[in-house]
Amino acid sequence: MKITAVKAIPAGVPFNADITRNFMFVKIETDAGITGWGEASSGPLAVATMVEEFGATLVGKDPSEIEKHWQTLYHYFHVRGGVVQMSAISGIEIALWDIKGQALDTPIYDLLGGKIRDRIWTYGRWDGATPEASVETAMMFVDMGLTALKGDPFEHRGIFIDRASEDLAVKKLQAVRHAVGEDVELLVEVHGRLSPTDAIRVAIRMEQYRPFYYEEPVPPQNMQALKKVSEHTNVPIATGERLLTKFDFANLLPLHAVSMIQPDIMYAGGILETKKIAAMAEAYYVGFQPHNCYGPINTLAALHLDACTPNFVITEGGPALRATWFAESVVGDMPRQTDGYFSLPSGPGLGCAMDEDWLAAHPWDKKGKPWVHRQGHNPSRQDVDWS
Repeated sequence: MKITAVKAIPAGVPFNADITRNFMFVKIETDAGITGWGEASSGPLAVATMVEEFGATLVGKDPSEIEKHWQTLYHYFHVRGGVVQMSAISGIEIALWDIKGQALDTPIYDLLGGKIRDRIWTYGRWDGATPEASVETAMMFVDMGLTALKGDPFEHRGIFIDRASEDLAVKKLQAVRHAVGEDVELLVEVHGRLSPTDAIRVAIRMEQYRPFYYEEPVPPQNMQALKKVSEHTNVPIATGERLLTKFDFANLLPLHAVSMIQPDIMYAGGILETKKIAAMAEAYYVGFQPHNCYGPINTLAALHLDACTPNFVITEGGPALRATWFAESVVGDMPRQTDGYFSLPSGPGLGCAMDEDWLAAHPWDKKGKPWVHRQGHNPSRQDVDWS
C-alpha cells in the first residue's frame, strides 16, 4: 500500500451565536482505497501550507511506517519544532494511524497495547461572568451527568491581577462548590494569566474549596516559575497544553512541579509521541489528561489514547459534550457522554471519518476568530491583553 495524496481541508464552524472557529483536517489517500483522517486546527492556514509541503514528500511511501515518517518530518528543517510544524506532523501522524487501524481492521488503541478501561471519565464546565452565572453553567453540566467540571473564573487581563478580579474569582469557586457539593470535582483553569506570587496567593485562598487541580497558573515558558508555585500550595498543579514533544516535557517532569500533564495530541506530536510523553510522566507518578478543545478527529485520537494509557486520569470533553455538529460532521458513531463518561470509539482505525459533504458545506471563514483563550472583562494593569 502506498500514499497517493495528502490534503489539508479547512472548515469554518459556528462555535456559538457570535463566534466562528476555523478547523483544519488532514486527509491521506492510498492506492488501496483506504483513507485516513487527522486534524491540525492550531493556526489553521499556516498549518495547511506545511501539511501540503510535508505531504508531497510522503506520496509514494508506505503509510504503515509511522515512526519513520514522524522522524523524517521532524528533522525536515534545521530549526525544528514550533506549533506550526508540530501541528502539521501531528495531523499527518493521526491520519497514518487511522489508515493502519483500518488496514488491520482494529481500533488504534489495540495497536498501542490494548484497552485498559471501557469508558473514559470526562469533565464539563463551570464558567460564568458572575458567581450566579458560574453556578448556572455548573448545574447545567451536573444535570447532564458530569461529575467533574472545569472553569476559568478570572476576569483580569495580563498577568498581574487586581484585587476585585481576585476576589470575584474566589467567590465564583466558592459559589459553585456550595452548589454542586463535595462529590463533584472542580478544576480551576488560569490559562497562564498570573504571576508566580499572585498565583500562590490565589491558590492559598482557593485551597479550602479543594480544587482537583490548578491548571497553568503561570505562563508556560518559565518552568522554574511553575515550580515556585507548586512549592507553596497544596493544590495539585497541571500544565502542558502549550508544550510540544517529549523534549519540552523532559524539561518539566524532573522539576516535580506538576501532578498532571495535559499535552494536546494535535500539536504535541500526534498519537505515538503523546503516548511516549504519558509514559515519561508515569515514571514520575504524574497523571495524564490530554488537552482537547478542538474538533471530532482530535477528540477521537484522545479517546484512543485514554483507553490504553495507564496513568490516564480524565479527558477534556470540549465541544463534544454539547456541539451537535460533531455527530453531523462525521461518518460513523461518534462516542457520546453518559453519566460523566465517554464510550470508547468503535470500528477500525479512529472509528469515524469526516463527512466530505459536510466539509464542502462549511468552507473556511475569513472572519473566523483565532484560537486564543477567553479574555477577562476587567482592564489590564499592563495595558495589554496577553499573558
